[in-house]
Amino acid sequence: MEITAAIAAERRELADLLDGLTDEQWDAPSLCRGWRVREVAAHMSMGFRYSLSRMAGELVRAGGSLHRMTDRLAHRDAATASTAELAAFLRDNAHHPFKPPGGITAALGHDVVHGLDITVALGLDRRVPEDRTRVLLESVTPRSAAFFGARLKGVQLCADDLDWSFGTGTPLTGSGQDLLLVAFGRKLPPGRLRGDRQEEFVSG
Repeated sequence: MEITAAIAAERRELADLLDGLTDEQWDAPSLCRGWRVREVAAHMSMGFRYSLSRMAGELVRAGGSLHRMTDRLAHRDAATASTAELAAFLRDNAHHPFKPPGGITAALGHDVVHGLDITVALGLDRRVPEDRTRVLLESVTPRSAAFFGARLKGVQLCADDLDWSFGTGTPLTGSGQDLLLVAFGRKLPPGRLRGDRQEEFVSG
């Protein structure tokens, strides 16, 4: 798979999906704690709209906390941009070379996972293309899981739609894209995972 092409396709597809949401869906909670769909959409385009120098200034103002900075900017930008603008930020920057720490695969992961934060929370049946899901699953490591707060000790993630597993221990089974969310520290709605320890990975 050519990752830059996959990133561009993912952004365009998500922009089209966002254009079709209702006002109620835009204001619905996402899988990102404390963020509605509109905050997630605003955050996804942050890397396109802020220069490195401006980002550095925002980080200083947030006391050096990346979490506080991204949270403040997501809420601010979601309040000042229209929903049409939030979708257009993705579409118009489909080929933007933004890369978070971790490089180009991490850039794809940023788009795919935040897209799932929206679609899974809204109950939309969007399937991420298998090649995108697979390359991201294959990039999961104990270090990356720990970085995103995924507590996977003693758990083996087992995809039921792809030939992929990760870790050792009690099996936790689900679709590849749902397990990708688990590996990125997300809690999923009930009914999407199977296994004796599934309750640990389900939202209340």
